[in-house]
Amino acid sequence: MQAPAIGGVQIPRGNGQVIRLSRGASLTDFADKIGVNPASLVQVLFHLGEMVTATQSVNDETLQLLGAELNYSVQVVSPEEEDRELLESFHIEFGEDEGAESDLQPRPPVVTVMGHVDHGKTKLLDAIRHTNMVAREAGGITQHIGAYQVTTEVDGDERKITFIDTPGHEAFTAMRARGAETTDLVVLVVAADDGVKPQTTEALNHAQAAGVPIVVAVNKVDKEGADPQRVRSQLTEYGLVAEEFGGETLFVNVSATQRTGIDGLLEAVVLTADAELDLRANPSQEAQGVAIEAHLDRGRGPVATVLVQRGTLHVGESIVCGEAFGRVRAMLDENGEQVPDAPPSRPVQVLGLTAVPGAGDNFLVVTDDRVARQIAERREARERSAQFAQRRPRVTLEDLESALRSGEREELRLIIKGDVSGSVEALEDALLKIDVGEDVLLRVIGRGVGAITQDDVNLAIASDAVIVGFNVRPAGRAGELAQREGVDIRYYSVIYQAIDEIEAALKGMLKPEFEEAQLGSAEIREVFRVPRAGNIAGSLVRSGTITRGSKARLIRDGVVVSDNLTVESLRRFKEDVTEVRDGYECGIGIGYNDIKVGDVIETFEMREKPRT
Repeated sequence: MQAPAIGGVQIPRGNGQVIRLSRGASLTDFADKIGVNPASLVQVLFHLGEMVTATQSVNDETLQLLGAELNYSVQVVSPEEEDRELLESFHIEFGEDEGAESDLQPRPPVVTVMGHVDHGKTKLLDAIRHTNMVAREAGGITQHIGAYQVTTEVDGDERKITFIDTPGHEAFTAMRARGAETTDLVVLVVAADDGVKPQTTEALNHAQAAGVPIVVAVNKVDKEGADPQRVRSQLTEYGLVAEEFGGETLFVNVSATQRTGIDGLLEAVVLTADAELDLRANPSQEAQGVAIEAHLDRGRGPVATVLVQRGTLHVGESIVCGEAFGRVRAMLDENGEQVPDAPPSRPVQVLGLTAVPGAGDNFLVVTDDRVARQIAERREARERSAQFAQRRPRVTLEDLESALRSGEREELRLIIKGDVSGSVEALEDALLKIDVGEDVLLRVIGRGVGAITQDDVNLAIASDAVIVGFNVRPAGRAGELAQREGVDIRYYSVIYQAIDEIEAALKGMLKPEFEEAQLGSAEIREVFRVPRAGNIAGSLVRSGTITRGSKARLIRDGVVVSDNLTVESLRRFKEDVTEVRDGYECGIGIGYNDIKVGDVIETFEMREKPRT
């Protein structure tokens, strides 16, 4: 069946057939699926009010709009499904069959520590692993994800537990949510002297959404004013009922500073995992897992902290992690010591990748470097197309003119560089949520892990952008170049300082808002005709003050007769004056002759309105 000719081109209509397209597909991709010339699809969209080129990445809504016009059902493939299809093309199964039941062996539980800021999550992990991480974190707030494995004894058996330390500040919600997705069990830390706080419930929601068991660590029980029972009562409202109250949740009183109750907490974790979870994996498979964190080390290159979820990772194997790939050159445990392999639930730092992967990216072992490179390159190209489609605004024919005059709209461009990928991602996520109205836009034009380079500075010069450095500094001559060219580089070590400053900068870019402030009003009692000056209103000031040079309007019977007038002359008897207060008579000249007895002259000024 043929559609009506559009621009002289006949386009075949579908019969509701399903067309599968990836995110950021172009009209050329669509045309290949239905066997038409891409130029004809450009014409169709033009007539639908969309200006798109044949090779431009198009967003999901536009693809579906075009499909509906041509009677095709367009399905935009999800990133997960797209990745699964990509791996299937290389005959790789991810997260599927774990082999025979006899191949499965018990693995340690992976535990995420969550809770409100300042309730002692990091100090509790300090007590568990006897290291001091708090001193390394700016402002005492954990800003990175780390993973550590500890050993405890339960019923005479040596048991291992893997802990994932998630950031405490609320701006890192996305990272905390990802922590819940990679975990088997959550330890919810609540301070006994402070009780349940907003971030406590936020962390609890993430854990419950992930469907994982929860053990509650009631911390700071040694402090004055501590009330562990109040914490138990508060959490009952959120569905966490303590065992002593007849529920199933284990509550353990601990003191991170005094290192008391730690063994009881570890035992509670193991008992909960044994009771509620069947934690087994096949260690003889090729390794698969997730990147917990990644950063660029000056001496060692890209370093990724990965958690092996199934199989065993060995030194020398080829792996692909998100858009990064490489051969495992070395693996380090949490103490910095080299290990030859990493079984299920084991977190290790991997050296040898070609780039810094994103936190939360899946990794898998492949047969050789060539396959790893091909998968990484395909993923990178796909992600780039999706980002182009997401960033490119839809320009319709109706607003094309206003889009071309975009200079009227202020825009703050940012380049974000951080020490680890999780921080960059969380900072970008928090900044893009800043809302100061439609007059000012914030756009992140570049992001990356590692020191601020000359390339970053050159991009900032070309696009008039501000560089945000999170726990990083300029490398080499980048700092000199930025200073010479006047590029603004802002350095931060605590995330909420960056958010506050950039929000203030955005508000500073807003055009001033003005509001009208009424100064005074006068009733016209008599009209005088003055040669060369026109009609003068003999008036009585009813309220406020009439000031010479102020803006004015003329009101007759409650209706504005003329706006945008000015008090050009103001006299008391025969003297020129600058102002007349209420209760006094005066002569007012407003440069408008159609005035009558009984009219009211209102004066006002426009004052800048402070933004909230």
